[in-house]
Amino acid sequence: MAEEKIRENDAEIQQTITNKKSADFRMMEYYDKYLHHLWDKADALEQERLRLQAILDEENQKLVKLEQAVKVVEKHKEKQKEAYLEEQKAIELKQFSEIGVQRFFIRAREEAEEQELEEQLRQLETEQAGHDEY
Repeated sequence: MAEEKIRENDAEIQQTITNKKSADFRMMEYYDKYLHHLWDKADALEQERLRLQAILDEENQKLVKLEQAVKVVEKHKEKQKEAYLEEQKAIELKQFSEIGVQRFFIRAREEAEEQELEEQLRQLETEQAGHDEY
């Protein structure tokens, strides 16, 4: 916007210089005063543009710092996510391990029960065979 005002003022200066060349000599003083006014205005507009550019540069620096902070936060977030996933994996492996241990003990108990039943069956068969001999 400031640059647009500067371009408009420069165009007006050029137009005034062009008009001055073809104007009556009695109007030269007015043209000179108006040109001085336009040049002063151009200086003021340039100062405004520089002030606004300085603000823009400062805001860009703030933006760069904030973008860096966002990247740091995103990296931290990613590391936290990775740590969480590792923790979940460890918990899952522990649960699978516990399930495996439980299955082992269940199988061992079932096998012991089967052996006990087989033992009782053999004893019954032995006792029955002993009764049959009498």
